[in-house]
Amino acid sequence: MDFDYTDEQKQLANAVNRYLDKEYGFEARTGILRTAEGYSGGVWRQFAEMGLLALPLPEEYGGFAGGAVDMLPIMEAMGMALVVEPYLATVLCARLLAGAGSAVRRAELLPAVAAGDLKLALAHAEPTSRYRRSHVRTRACRDGPGWRLDGDKSMVVHGPLANLLLVSARVEGEDDAADGISLFLVPAEAAGVTERSFRTVDGMVACDLRLEGVRLGEQDLLGVPGQAHASLDEVLDFATALCCAEAVGVIGYANAQTVDYLKTRRQFGKSIGTNQALQHRMVELMITHEQARSMACLACVKVDTETDPRQRARAVSAAQIRIAQACRLVSQESVQMHGGIGMTEELKLSHSFRRLLVLGQQFGDVDFHLERFARLDRELQRQDGN
Repeated sequence: MDFDYTDEQKQLANAVNRYLDKEYGFEARTGILRTAEGYSGGVWRQFAEMGLLALPLPEEYGGFAGGAVDMLPIMEAMGMALVVEPYLATVLCARLLAGAGSAVRRAELLPAVAAGDLKLALAHAEPTSRYRRSHVRTRACRDGPGWRLDGDKSMVVHGPLANLLLVSARVEGEDDAADGISLFLVPAEAAGVTERSFRTVDGMVACDLRLEGVRLGEQDLLGVPGQAHASLDEVLDFATALCCAEAVGVIGYANAQTVDYLKTRRQFGKSIGTNQALQHRMVELMITHEQARSMACLACVKVDTETDPRQRARAVSAAQIRIAQACRLVSQESVQMHGGIGMTEELKLSHSFRRLLVLGQQFGDVDFHLERFARLDRELQRQDGN
C-alpha cells in the first residue's frame, strides 16, 4: 500500500520522535519502570502539552478531531520507544466518552483529558470472557435513583493509574448476549471497588477488579441502558488498529537493531552479517515489516472511513492476524540472531520481544481474529449473494 502522511501529520510525528529520542531513551524508560507508579508524570504532562491527548477528541472540547490515521505515526513512534505511559487506555476511553457520554459529562471530563489532568482505563474483559466482546457477567441493577454494580473484571491495563474507570456491566439478558450491555463511569476510589495490581510481562501496570455493591448515580451511565455493545465493538476495533500501528514501530526497532548487530558482531575475522543464511533471514524480517505497515494503514483507514461495521471489523481482524504473526516471527528471529545477549534485561531488544508478545494478543489473539474474520466473511458473502 502506498500511504503518504499529510504535512501536519509528518510535523507532529517528527516532533514526537524528536522528543522520545531525546528524553525517552532506554535508560530513562528503565528508570520509569522501576518506580512504584510505573509511569512518568513529567512525560505525561509533555504528551498533553504536545497535543497528543487532545488529538482524537472533538474540537468543541479542546481537541483536534483526529482519527486512527492521524494517530498511526504517533503510535508507531511510541512503539519504537516502548512507551509505558497510559496513552492508549486514556484515548480509547475518551473516544467512548465522546461518543456515548452526555453533553454534561463530555464538557466536564474531555477537557481534563486533553489537559492531562484525567487518566482513564477500560474495564471490560472478565475472567471467563476469553476475548469475547459480548461476554459480560458483571451486573448492573437499579438502586433507587441510580445503579448498583457487582462483578469481576480482569486485566485492566493501566487501571491502577486511572482516575476514572469505564466499566461494562449487563443490565439484562444472558451472559453472551450483545444486547443488554451498558457502560458506567466508576471513580477509582469508589466504595466497593477492590483492586489487585500487578505488572504485565512487558512492564505495564495493570489490575484485576472486584466490584461489590458499587453505587453510582444516573449521570454515571453512558448512553442508553443496554445498548453499549456497538460502541464497545467500534472502540475496541479502534484500539486494535492502534495496537497494530504500535507493533509496526516495535518491529521496525527490532529489525534496525538486528541489522546493526549483524554488521558489528564479528566471528572468524568478519561480521556475521556476511553470512548468506542470516542475510536471507533478515530480508524476510524486512519484508514482514513492510507488510505489517501496510496492514496497519489499512486497519486505521477502515476504522476512520468504513460505515459498515462488519467490513470495518473484517479489515481490523485481517490486520491483527497478519501483524500478530509478524510479532511472533520478528521477536523470535531478532533474539535468535543476537544469540544469548538478546534475552538480557540490559538490552532493549529483550523488552521489545515482550512488548511484541503482548501486542500480538492484547485485543484478541490469532485464533480469535481468524474465527471472527471467517464468520464476517461468510456473512458478507451471503449478503452479496442475495
